Amino acid sequence: MANTEINVQIPQNLDPVYSNMIQIAFKDDEFTMMFLHQLPSVNQAKAKAIVSISPAHAKKLLAALEKSVKDYEEKFGAISHQTPNNNEGFALQGYS
Repeated sequence: MANTEINVQIPQNLDPVYSNMIQIAFKDDEFTMMFLHQLPSVNQAKAKAIVSISPAHAKKLLAALEKSVKDYEEKFGAISHQTPNNNEGFALQGYS
């Protein structure tokens, strides 16, 4: 499949979303990512967006993120990897 440029139309009322936490769930035919925002020192998070994609697109997303992180680190330096005590900010769940 040849690479072609796609004209992306962004609605004027579409606001950017900030997320500092994500939950990822999957089943045989989809991955679902729930992007959350948690305020510091509050044991509560608000869902900001839910996105479902096919397993094939999940693998393409993984490759795109790996390339983007590599490019970012080449330009700005290594991203420090801090592992929170309780995996705060990232959760992986499976469901069927």
